[in-house]
Amino acid sequence: MRASVIDGKAVAAEVKAEVAARVRAFVEAHGRAPGLEVVLVGDDPASHVYVASKEKQASAVGIRGGVHRLAADTSERALLEVVAGLNDRDDVDGILVQLPLPRHLDAAAVIDVLDPAKDVDGLTAISTGLLWSERSGLRPCTPWGCMRLLDRTGIPLEGARAVVVGRSALVGKPIAAMLLARHATVTVAHSRTRDLEGLVREADVVVAAVGRPEMIRGSWIADGAVVIDVGINRRPDGSLVGDVEFAAAAERASWITPVPGGVGPMTIAMLLSNTVDAAERRVRSR
Repeated sequence: MRASVIDGKAVAAEVKAEVAARVRAFVEAHGRAPGLEVVLVGDDPASHVYVASKEKQASAVGIRGGVHRLAADTSERALLEVVAGLNDRDDVDGILVQLPLPRHLDAAAVIDVLDPAKDVDGLTAISTGLLWSERSGLRPCTPWGCMRLLDRTGIPLEGARAVVVGRSALVGKPIAAMLLARHATVTVAHSRTRDLEGLVREADVVVAAVGRPEMIRGSWIADGAVVIDVGINRRPDGSLVGDVEFAAAAERASWITPVPGGVGPMTIAMLLSNTVDAAERRVRSR
């Protein structure tokens, strides 16, 4: 068996086309565009590249917004004041504080002051509670994008055995909740799990989000399984690999995401979708 590759770039393009149409409808109905504001603290090169891409793609679909670039030595009080000011602005529908923050800043404290109605990254305690209680709310962008990719395969999730390798609050835990909501039988594993190979071998769906290059060996993948590889790791030669040994896994899986070009493009696409969701929810709540 040779796996079909799930083209994240193509699916992300579809999402962004949907978002652009929704933005046009929102502008026509309400006389303004949905607003997204990003807060970027410090000089992390990867964060700057990522935020620039968010800014460009938001503009391309008609979302209004900007980036608040703060110095690396910004105090926590000053950062919280910026977030509080954005909470109070009626033209702002979504707020994203780019992570990671400099070490002297408490990310949890910053996220806690975000207005949950504007939490387009789906990270506040209220957003997390809504997710786990299967109530409507804003979902974390990367796992939400993974679910869209799973839907593209047409593989039924109800009753499927899903193994999520990774337990982060950004990906592992929320996608476990999303899979449970779709009636999959979910096991959350991690780098310290005993007999990880045995668990993966039994899975119909494998979501790898552990952050270790090619930790999931291709020989572990069951024939016909679906593999969603969230990992992106840089080798010494500069090339990128995922958390799954792609070539060997592709010989056994039915569907697999590549790295790069799989899950990565979906994160910003779902952020833009969440921003329009937030704008529409805020209008309806008035």
